[in-house]
Amino acid sequence: MSKRGQKNPDNGLGTIPSNDQSTSLEQILDTDVVSELENSFLEYSMSVIVARALPDVRDGLKPVHRRVLYSLYEQGIKPATPHKKCARVVGDVMGKYHPHGDSSIYEALVRMAQPWSMQLMLVDGHGNFGSPDDGPAAMRYTECRMSTASFSMVEELSEDTVDLIPNYDQTEREPDVLPSRIPNLLVNGSTGIAVGMATNMAPHNLVEVVSGLRAMLENPKIDLETLMTYIPGPDFPTGGLIIGSEGIKEAMATGRGQFRLRAKSRIEDISARRKGIIVTELPYNVGPEKVIAKIKELSNQKRLNGVADVKDLTDRKTGLRLVIECKSGFSPTAVLDELYRLTPLEESFSANNVALVEGQPRTLGVVELCREFLRHRLEVVRRRCEHRKAKAEARAHIVEGLVLALASIDEVVALIKSSKDTDTARVKLMKAFSLSDIQANAILEMTLRRLTSLEVNKLKNELKELKSQIGELTKLLSSQKLMNEMVGNELAEVAAAYGTPRRSTLLAADAVIVTATEPALDEPCVITLSTSNMLARHSGPIPSKPARHQVVVEQIATSSASTIGIVTSMGRLLRIPVTDIPAAEGRGVGAPASDVLDTKPGETVIAIVSLNGVLSLVSKRGVLKRIASASYPQRSGGSIIGLKDDDVVVGAVELPEGEAEKVDLVIVTQKAQLLRTPAKAVRPQGNTAGGVSGIRLAEDDMVVAFGVTKGTDPLLVTVSNNNSMKITPISEYPIKGRGGSGVRCYTFRKNESNLTLVWIGEAPVIGADKTGVPVNILVQHTKRDGSGTPVESPVDAIGTLRR
Repeated sequence: MSKRGQKNPDNGLGTIPSNDQSTSLEQILDTDVVSELENSFLEYSMSVIVARALPDVRDGLKPVHRRVLYSLYEQGIKPATPHKKCARVVGDVMGKYHPHGDSSIYEALVRMAQPWSMQLMLVDGHGNFGSPDDGPAAMRYTECRMSTASFSMVEELSEDTVDLIPNYDQTEREPDVLPSRIPNLLVNGSTGIAVGMATNMAPHNLVEVVSGLRAMLENPKIDLETLMTYIPGPDFPTGGLIIGSEGIKEAMATGRGQFRLRAKSRIEDISARRKGIIVTELPYNVGPEKVIAKIKELSNQKRLNGVADVKDLTDRKTGLRLVIECKSGFSPTAVLDELYRLTPLEESFSANNVALVEGQPRTLGVVELCREFLRHRLEVVRRRCEHRKAKAEARAHIVEGLVLALASIDEVVALIKSSKDTDTARVKLMKAFSLSDIQANAILEMTLRRLTSLEVNKLKNELKELKSQIGELTKLLSSQKLMNEMVGNELAEVAAAYGTPRRSTLLAADAVIVTATEPALDEPCVITLSTSNMLARHSGPIPSKPARHQVVVEQIATSSASTIGIVTSMGRLLRIPVTDIPAAEGRGVGAPASDVLDTKPGETVIAIVSLNGVLSLVSKRGVLKRIASASYPQRSGGSIIGLKDDDVVVGAVELPEGEAEKVDLVIVTQKAQLLRTPAKAVRPQGNTAGGVSGIRLAEDDMVVAFGVTKGTDPLLVTVSNNNSMKITPISEYPIKGRGGSGVRCYTFRKNESNLTLVWIGEAPVIGADKTGVPVNILVQHTKRDGSGTPVESPVDAIGTLRR
C-alpha cells in the first residue's frame, strides 16, 4: 500500500508528503521570512487603520459607526419610529456588515447615545446607557433608534450620492461613506488607536463650525487666523474651561497640540462656619466618582490637606453638582488650586487630528478638515443634482409621450386595436408617432381613466414643472457659485436645527480664573512651628497671654501668596504653599505638621525656610553643611544633604545671603560640648553633597542642637536629664575652627549624665510641657561651663513667643 495520504500516527498533523520528489518541489515556494513578515504586518496594520480604527475625513465616522447608522436606516428604525432592542441592531450589523464581535459594535452604538461623549448625539437611546463613571446595561435591556441628526446624515443615500460597496462576504451592499449634511468629524471629534498611529480629535461647536464652513465657501483661500474668528477652539459636551490659547492654535494649525481642560467651580458658604467648592462642570471624559476617589486617596496619603468631605449631589434636575467641603482654617482658594494640581479636576488634552483622506491616514489642521468636508459635500450635492436631473428627464420623457398620445387618442386606440399583440402595437406606435421604446410602453400601460380632460391637464402641468426643475438643476450644475450657495444654505439649516450655545469657556494660558466669591489677597503672615509640632499661619495680633501650643520653636515671616520650605530630619526639603497651612488667628492652634506635610514615618520637622537664602544644617553625627537657595532641589521632597544610614538632621537655620556670612554657627552635643565657628569658613555645597566635619564627637556622644548667633544677644538654654536648667549668653563661648571638639557648656552634677534639651535663640525664652502648655522659666544667667538650676515644673520643650 502506498504511503501517500496515510495519517501520521505520531503527531496527527495530516498526511505524510509523497515520495515523489518532483511533485514536492512543485508545491514548495521559497520565501524570505523577513519580507513575508514585513508584507503581512503591513497588510494587517493597514487593515486596522482603514477598516477599524481611524475615521473618514468626509463623514467623520469609523466603519463600525457608519455600519450601525446604515443598519438603523435599512431596518427603518428612524427618529419617528418606536425604539428597538439594541441587541437586534447589533446582531444585524454583525451579521451583515461588521464581523468583529458584538461587544465592539455595542460600545460604538452606546457612545453615540451618550450626551457626555458626543457634542451631537447620533443615536436616540432608551434605557441605561451608563454614566461617565459606569458602563451601560447589557444590550438586551436597552433600546435605540436614529436621532434626527443622524438621519440627516443618511437621508440622501437613496439619491446615488455615494458609492455602495460589497460587504465582507459579497452578499450585501453598504455605503463607502455617508452623505452627511453634518460636519461630524469637527463637531463630535474622534478617538482611536491603530497600529503605529492613533487619533484624538476634539469636538467643536456646530454653530461655529458651520459659520467657518460658510466663510470658506465664500473665500476658498481663507487663512487660519480668519477661520479662527469663526471657530475659536474646541467645545466639549461636558463644558468646563479650556486653558492655553497657544496649544489650541497649534492644534488647529498643524493637527497636533496640547491644552488643559479644567472643571468649572465656585466657592460658596455651605454652612455657618465652613466654605465649600461647588463643581458644576468637569473636564471631558472625567466622571464625579473618579474625582471623589482621587480626593479621598490623596487625603488618606496626606498629600491633600483642607478637604473635610466630598459629596456628589448630581441629579437630572440640577445637573452636575459636586460639593467639596473645606476644613476650618484652610483657604478654599488654595484648596481649589491643589485640587486642580493633583486631581482630575484639571486634565491635559493632546490633540492628534489623524483621519483617512482617500483611504490614507493624514494629520490635518482645521483648515484642511473644513476643506475636505466641503469637498465631500459639494460632490454629494453634485451627484444628488445629477440624480434628480436624470430622474426628472426620464419622467419628462415619459410624460411627453403620454401627452402626445392623448392629443391623438383616437388614432392611438385604432392603431392598438389593429395590432395582433403588444409587441406589434409597440412597434406601430414608435413608427407612427416617433416615440421611444419607453414612451411606447408607457402609452400601452396607460389606464382608461387617464383619458379624462382633468388627467390630461395634470400631465401637462407635470411636464411643465419637470422642465422647470430640469432647467434649474442644469443651471445649478453649471455654476460653482450656485452650488456653493446651496451647500451653505443647507449647512445653515443644519445649524439652526441642531445647534447649541457654546459649552466650554476658552481662556488664555495666563488668564486669572476667578472662582471664589472673595478674591484671594497676598497678605503678610507668619508661619510658626510650636513645641507640640503644630504648624500654623498667623496674620492677626499676638495674643496677650500664651495659650496651649503657642510656644514657638520655628517661625518665618512671609506672605499668603508665597511658597515656603520645610527641612526635615531625613534631610529633605518639602515645598508647601503658605495657604495650605491652616490659619490660627487669635488663640487658634493650626494643625499637626504630619497632617499638613507629606512626611515619612519617623520623619520630623527641623526648620521652616523662605527658599531664598543660605541654609546651614548639622546632623546627629556632627556633619556640617551650607547650601544656597540656587542649589535647592526644585522637586518637593528632594534631598539637601547626603546622609549616612543611621544619621539624621538635628538643626537647620536659613539666613539671607547678606547676613549668612556674618554669623557664627553653634553646635551643641549631648555630652555638653559646644563648638562656635564662623559661617564664612564653611563653603556652600550642592544639594547632593554630604557636608563637612563640624564637630569632633566622643564615642558615646551625638549632636542635639544647632543655631546661629543672629540678634543682639542670643542665648544658650540647656536642660539636663534631671530637669536642671542653665541659661548663658552665646557671646561667652570662644570662636573655634570647625572639626574640633569645642568647649564645655555645662557641668554635670550627681545624677546628671547628659543634656536632654538645648535651645539657641533670642529672649524671651519660655518652656512647655509635653502637652504644649506654657511653663515660665525663672532661671538666672550663669557662667558658660557651670551647672544648672533645678526647676519645679517639668520642661519638655523650649521656645519663644511669636514675634
